[in-house]
Amino acid sequence: MASQVTGELNVFESAEARFEIAAKRLGLEQGVYRFLKCPEREITVYIPVALDSGRLEVFTGYRVLHSTVRGPGKGGIRFAPDVSLDEVRALAAWMTWKCAVVDIPFGGAKGGVICDPSKLSKAELERVTRRYTASLSDWLGPERDIPAPDIGTNAQTMAWVMDTYAMHVRQATTAVVTGKPLELGGSQGRNEATGRGVMICCDKALAKLKMKRDGCRVIVQGFGNVGSQGALLMHAAGYKIIGAADVNGGLYNENGIDIPKLYDWVYGQKKHLPEFPGGGEKMTAQEVLFRPTDILVPAATENQITSQNASRVDCRILCEGANGPTTSHADAIIEKKEIFIIPDILGNAGGVTVSYFEWVQDRQGFFWRESEVNERLQDVMEHSFDQVVRYAELHKVNNRIAAYIVAIDRVARALKLRGFYA
Repeated sequence: MASQVTGELNVFESAEARFEIAAKRLGLEQGVYRFLKCPEREITVYIPVALDSGRLEVFTGYRVLHSTVRGPGKGGIRFAPDVSLDEVRALAAWMTWKCAVVDIPFGGAKGGVICDPSKLSKAELERVTRRYTASLSDWLGPERDIPAPDIGTNAQTMAWVMDTYAMHVRQATTAVVTGKPLELGGSQGRNEATGRGVMICCDKALAKLKMKRDGCRVIVQGFGNVGSQGALLMHAAGYKIIGAADVNGGLYNENGIDIPKLYDWVYGQKKHLPEFPGGGEKMTAQEVLFRPTDILVPAATENQITSQNASRVDCRILCEGANGPTTSHADAIIEKKEIFIIPDILGNAGGVTVSYFEWVQDRQGFFWRESEVNERLQDVMEHSFDQVVRYAELHKVNNRIAAYIVAIDRVARALKLRGFYA
């Protein structure tokens, strides 16, 4: 039994399982199949850092470049104690398919450092970031591989990456990273982009299913950037957020939670989410997932919905705000329950879409108003949603496999046009 659980919770295996199904549906030639399945480059770096105490620590870091078929690699840098090469491989592949689903000219990449940011000072985090960047500087660049924030990193981290890279190439290069502070070439609307993309997809799903937005019940698991911004935007738009959770636990209130006040409680007053006064019934972050709702948004981490608990999911729409929150073993259970799924490579693609906008603005040295960014994001997300649903109906598959078919087909076509250098 232990080996089965280990296999199911391996995110790289989940990513490959969905790729296999979509590739078979497409009738992908064996050579193209093998090419797209393998990453282009995997790098492991060892990062010696002098801690504030004077002790020398050596951290392990990874960067995986999955594909540059449609453009430079694009993907975040994750700082977490459980980072693994398999996880980074999976996330890099997902980025390839995510960029292709929303038809932006990037391939997939991902990076990570095994560390616990909560146990490191700001100075120590800066030293880890700069040494990690310096070790990878030959492979990064606006036309090569463009990092962004992920779990455990933020706009400040990206500022350090940008500055370190600039020192190595001896010129200001703002387009080497996205998710930067506005003062250093960041984009308006980037902070809210992933959460906004989640809401746009939910709006489209409601229209498709002929459901109303006002009072539509929503549970959001995860109250980091994606979950909190998505919840704020959906609350303002008329959705009723009845459940919320983060690493400290969850709250459920069938009468609705005041999300702006909860946001201030967590981010303004720096207090634990479950202790929010009058928030509702306290429970674990896992338990929140299984309360009845119209829309469920898992926006925390991978492997939240598995074959062991998928039967308990009680929603009409499942919109994945996190990467890989549902294991491939759970897919058939979710489909049998006739839940309308908005897969991660579509549902959370708002972030990389506005990252692309940031890269474009940096390269042209001309920046857009926030209203322009949001309007362009809405156009991309709505068009991509429509394409995925159309493919699902055409190929008689669920939306997840349809999204993979859209993505793989685009990358495969580009690969055939480019040919094979030998």
